[in-house]
Amino acid sequence: MISQRDAFFKRVYELAKENRNIIVISADMGTSALEPFKRDLPGQFIDAGIAEQNAINVAAGLAIEGKKVFVFAIAPFITMRCYEQIRTSICMMNLPVTIVGVGAGVSYDEAGPTHWAVEDLSVMRCLPNMVVLNASQSLDAAMFAEFSSEAQFPVYVRFDRKILPEPELRHKRPDESLTANPEEADLLIITTGNMFQRAVEVAEELKAGVIEIFEFPIVKPTIVDEIEGKKQIVTLEEHTLPGGLGSAVLEVLSDNNIQIPVKRIGMDISKGYCYQYGREAIQKHYGLDKDSIIKAIKGRINHEKPDEPAHAKWL
Repeated sequence: MISQRDAFFKRVYELAKENRNIIVISADMGTSALEPFKRDLPGQFIDAGIAEQNAINVAAGLAIEGKKVFVFAIAPFITMRCYEQIRTSICMMNLPVTIVGVGAGVSYDEAGPTHWAVEDLSVMRCLPNMVVLNASQSLDAAMFAEFSSEAQFPVYVRFDRKILPEPELRHKRPDESLTANPEEADLLIITTGNMFQRAVEVAEELKAGVIEIFEFPIVKPTIVDEIEGKKQIVTLEEHTLPGGLGSAVLEVLSDNNIQIPVKRIGMDISKGYCYQYGREAIQKHYGLDKDSIIKAIKGRINHEKPDEPAHAKWL
């Protein structure tokens, strides 16, 4: 088992040896995954230093000249710190640049909220021409490397920092969903990223089905074909609720005039930022531990009213 990041750049390195137009730009990321580029392909590797905005602009310039560029840094820094450069220099010109962010969700748990990527899915998926790929396992990473190396449009790949358990289920392409026993269940859990394994655990107890979404915008058949006959849908993500997976699912349902009750489970922004140490503690704070998720789902099924946000008394 290797990290998603290492699996991704291992495959990019193999592709780069065959294609001299592949360039990797690192924003001061000292990782062993990049050592083969420095050693064997120095002409195809650039260390831009702690200057993510400049790295994006350099990537755009190289892409205009026909290069296939991968830009790599910690997820919140390579997205939100240089959002204007991504929007203007890459998306407006629809350049085939792949932005690679490590640290999805709260996987940089000990570093605090400054290093969390819990709003990036919202802001990146709303950009025209941008495709977002969200990995749940290292197997995804090699597949994403193949996909993004051939893409003729901007791609944002978000990886978990941790080595996550590898589910037994497998999939073939980013436009196909990963499912677990959805056909006989009334309740369907739709999830993304590191929450897939948690969704499977919850589904086993509640006798629910599971769909993993790992491409945004969501491909219509991924949901529409799988939810037929379902009575309840739950979305589960280690991301803030506004604009995240739950919002994306509701958009697809609304656009296709599908009326099924949906319960979104994620990071409620009314709880603010959490400064506890450890991923398990942070997840518990936001109700993303197994027991809290099961309680929330059962409460929805039993029509219990959710708690009001902390600021409601001021409205």
